[in-house]
Amino acid sequence: MKKSFQIGGAFVGLIVGAGFASGQEIMQYFTSFGLMGVMGAIVATVIFAFLGMTLAQLGSDLQTTSHKEGIYYIGGRYMGPVLDILVTLVLFGIGVVMFAGSGSTFQQMYGIHPGVGSIIMVTATILTLLLNAENIMKIVAMLTPYLMGIIFIILMYSFFTMDYSISELDVMAKNQTPATTNWLMGAVLYVSYNIAAGAAMLIVMGSTEKDRKIAGRGGILGGIMLGALIVLINTALFVKMDVVAGTDMPTLELAKQIHPVVGLCMSIILLGMMYNTAVGMLYIFTVRFMSPHRKLFKPTVLLIGLVGFAVSLVGFTTLVGKLYSTMGYLGFVLILAVVITWLRNHKIAS
Repeated sequence: MKKSFQIGGAFVGLIVGAGFASGQEIMQYFTSFGLMGVMGAIVATVIFAFLGMTLAQLGSDLQTTSHKEGIYYIGGRYMGPVLDILVTLVLFGIGVVMFAGSGSTFQQMYGIHPGVGSIIMVTATILTLLLNAENIMKIVAMLTPYLMGIIFIILMYSFFTMDYSISELDVMAKNQTPATTNWLMGAVLYVSYNIAAGAAMLIVMGSTEKDRKIAGRGGILGGIMLGALIVLINTALFVKMDVVAGTDMPTLELAKQIHPVVGLCMSIILLGMMYNTAVGMLYIFTVRFMSPHRKLFKPTVLLIGLVGFAVSLVGFTTLVGKLYSTMGYLGFVLILAVVITWLRNHKIAS
């Protein structure tokens, strides 16, 4: 069970860094649909749990150190190479975005120049990547319970300081700009662009466990924990809609409202989650080209980290917009391919 929680915690840590950090994505994909956002969160939980189980079990079956074999297995002879290239580019892109995002967070919270903040994150990422996958999993999973704890505190605060009725809050929530046209599409799209980033890491995490049942259980636990976080954050934002409407970082805004110390703790956890994502993405990107057991692995990590840092200083508004839309489309293709793979394997097994 300990190994399952480790895989599930690492899954959560990886996805949270990419999608949860500011609370802005939860606002756009769930809270902006009012009370129906809760239904969206439940749908997202089920899909995350299913995909987590299937991808982790696939990794356990294949016992691979690179996501390449898993992606080729899912995509087949023709789609495999296409998915491989797109997933690999997404991995590097998100890692770079985390470097840039951490620079902005350091500037906003601590008044440190964004370039210095990015250097701190790049250095921490490179040092971590020189460890093995087992250690990376432990580090990635470490912050997850603290995040869930502080989100629960924010939720309790939000409930006890709620100033408006449910119906009034529902109207306020629906006045926010949604990411898509309806709550169901919002839920599916949210899972879609996150799984484009998380699939590769899930396959590699699953390969660290030879028992496919334990690996699958870890994927399910990760999906359930992600769903619980979505529900908690969505509820906290909904009941304090009068406070968070129009803010860039809603969760941080609520944390600061409780007490400056809580805001500080939240900012540290958010940076930790960005770090988790940067480590996870760039590790999988590196092992796609170089085995972690080869002597050239460490110099390759250093080179990729430095290139990522250089790119993070260029300016990312257009790149981020294009990257996340690409991830959404890729995620749809991936989800379809994973479902087909699961049905195929299930049919063979029966």
